[in-house]
Amino acid sequence: MEQLSERLNRLAPSATLAMSQKSGELKAQGIDVINLSVGEPDFPTPDHIKQAAVQAIADNWTLYSPVPGYPSLKEAIVGKLRRENGLDYKPSQILVSNGAKQSVCNALMAIIDKGDEVIIPAPYWVSYPQMVLLAEGTPVYIEAPISQDFKITPEQLEAAITPQTRAIILCSPSNPTGSVYSHDELAALKDVLMRHERVIVLADEIYEHINYVGEHASIASFDELRDRVVLINGVSKAYAMTGWRIGFIAAPEWIVRGCNKLQGQYTSGPCSVSQKAAEAAWNGPQECVEEMRQAFLRRKNLIVDLARQIPGLEVREPHGAFYLFPRCSDYFGKTDGVHTINTSTDFAMYLLEVAHVATVGGDAFGSPDCFRMSYATSDENIVEAMRRIAEALARLH
Repeated sequence: MEQLSERLNRLAPSATLAMSQKSGELKAQGIDVINLSVGEPDFPTPDHIKQAAVQAIADNWTLYSPVPGYPSLKEAIVGKLRRENGLDYKPSQILVSNGAKQSVCNALMAIIDKGDEVIIPAPYWVSYPQMVLLAEGTPVYIEAPISQDFKITPEQLEAAITPQTRAIILCSPSNPTGSVYSHDELAALKDVLMRHERVIVLADEIYEHINYVGEHASIASFDELRDRVVLINGVSKAYAMTGWRIGFIAAPEWIVRGCNKLQGQYTSGPCSVSQKAAEAAWNGPQECVEEMRQAFLRRKNLIVDLARQIPGLEVREPHGAFYLFPRCSDYFGKTDGVHTINTSTDFAMYLLEVAHVATVGGDAFGSPDCFRMSYATSDENIVEAMRRIAEALARLH
């Protein structure tokens, strides 16, 4: 009898990966699809990082690594946090995992019990609620509309906290919106959290370096809250290393010990060669990070300008990451005679089937009036994609 566990039946498949797969299927049929659904840099990994990986293989760094990561890599992360963020952590407060995605999941599995509530600002990254469900927790959503720049207020946070609240997940710069919390905005949220000692903050900062407003602000920078913050980061976005699968947490030692125990049972240490590459990324020259940020800034300005020229889209300029998250609900109820748009998922499927541009509907991100486009692609692709989208939307009435 084919019967999956209830645990799996509670989970939804990843909408971003599903959309990427659908666009791949169309491409395989010979259709020219421009993929704006995938959230990864389109740049190659910088040469000095690749060379470090080659050298690691030559030097036989090919055995099992310690579960929490090589000591030298943890030292590199400690150095990065001190140098770039002004944060003092010890190596015993660092645990390296198979991507920041596993880091988030580890932390939730380590601290959430059945019935615990986890606050998730919406729009949110598609996997957060599913990870909470996997940990048998209860997702609690705070709606942060486009009028608030997709950011929650202290008043909203206070109203959402109950005796069952165990954690809140904050992502800044944000996937899917590109919104960035300022130091003062985080300070105001911190003041609320200080009144609720049981609440742990998962601070997903994987897009830290793709920031267009200056200094990155981290909620871990508030000393009085730091012993309740799990800072999550990695090399995927800043160094174009998505496939290398290296992320980390910096957290109180009791949480790191719990995650170490968990990781030791179901994946063990991350890839040895990838760890040596990540060490070179954090210890090596950083010009590559700024070069990529400048390219993303140029592309952001381009896609914002083109999107604002399309009637019916409300565009809020993003200040980080590489996503645009326009409101598209003005098109709901419209049709081209064949397709009828009732939801943002319908909207995204229409763009895929008619314009041959892959995007992701906002339903998957807890924001059903919007849709997500990734501009981690060439200027030429952006220009052509927006031309196709404008043309397809003009057919709707």
